[in-house]
Amino acid sequence: MAMAETLTRYLQTQDVSYDLLHHAHTATSMEAAQAAHIPGDQLAKTVLLEDESGFVVAVLPATHRIDLGELHRQMNRRLGLATESEMSQLFTDCELGAVPPIGTAYGIDTIVDDSLAEQVEVYFDAGDHEQLVHVSGEAFSNLLGGKVAYANFSRHV
Repeated sequence: MAMAETLTRYLQTQDVSYDLLHHAHTATSMEAAQAAHIPGDQLAKTVLLEDESGFVVAVLPATHRIDLGELHRQMNRRLGLATESEMSQLFTDCELGAVPPIGTAYGIDTIVDDSLAEQVEVYFDAGDHEQLVHVSGEAFSNLLGGKVAYANFSRHV
């Protein structure tokens, strides 16, 4: 599968410089980091959350686990994990488990863990399990646009 069409169009409209990094097929973010020979702290993984107010894309390093309790406190929302069916409906051009962390491209609010925001370089899924998009940390922040919040809601594994 190629890069997600929605992501491709969004990157073009934002005029962002990026590279595509191909790697062997992987099932998890940490496996992708290892296969691509990049630091797991620089690989942004996506967790889709929801509540009665809608969906939120939570973005954190591959080396971290989300702390939903902390996220609840900081956002004052009782967010839970979205289902695979909901993910498939929202990200129709992506493989399950390879959703790009650019919620803005899909019209979904995004929250990014502070530890990822500090990275000089960021990698993220291109919509499949065999490609990563590589951008500067500054470009990554720009791609997130105005619908983004930053918080400390994950813990290093």
